[in-house]
Amino acid sequence: MLPILLCSVAVIAICIERLWTLNPRRIAPRTLLGEVWSWLKNNQMNGEKLKSLRDSSYLGRIFAAGLSNSRHGREVMKDSIEEAASQVVHELERFLGALGTIAAVAPLIGLLGTVVGMIQVFTAIMLEGTGNAGVLAGGISQALITTAAGLTVAIPALMAHRYFQRRVDSIVVTMEQEAVKLVDALHSDRRIEAV
Repeated sequence: MLPILLCSVAVIAICIERLWTLNPRRIAPRTLLGEVWSWLKNNQMNGEKLKSLRDSSYLGRIFAAGLSNSRHGREVMKDSIEEAASQVVHELERFLGALGTIAAVAPLIGLLGTVVGMIQVFTAIMLEGTGNAGVLAGGISQALITTAAGLTVAIPALMAHRYFQRRVDSIVVTMEQEAVKLVDALHSDRRIEAV
């Protein structure tokens, strides 16, 4: 039961941390693209603004990576955005692997408790025979309790894992759309200026 209890504490801690961290408004603020575009239009983009953009949010980090390489052309800008985005996605998925592992392992730990309980039942039968129902009931109840405890931890862990994975996917799609808008707006504007 102790490993199952530790797993349950880990699931609760990871869920609280991920709920706090995976806030779409903090990761990809809706107004950020407009703010960056106004800086570019008014020629206010400098090293200080780029640093503040990088530190503002995960999407700001992606924008800053693209903007710092925008003068090298569209493809270089897109490549730098993709590199920054892969690092951001890695950070957004932090602890999700542990949550998935707990969801997979908790029922197995419960099953291990079931096996241990059944071993105790058969040992009691071997030592005392089938006449002592109290001894048999103790081993069977241990088996059932550990199985139930393992499933009680695993089911919410699996649900939380799927929920957070879907939340990360949704945030990533939003960031991709915003980054594509920035690249298209910046380079289509430069193409018009060149003509």
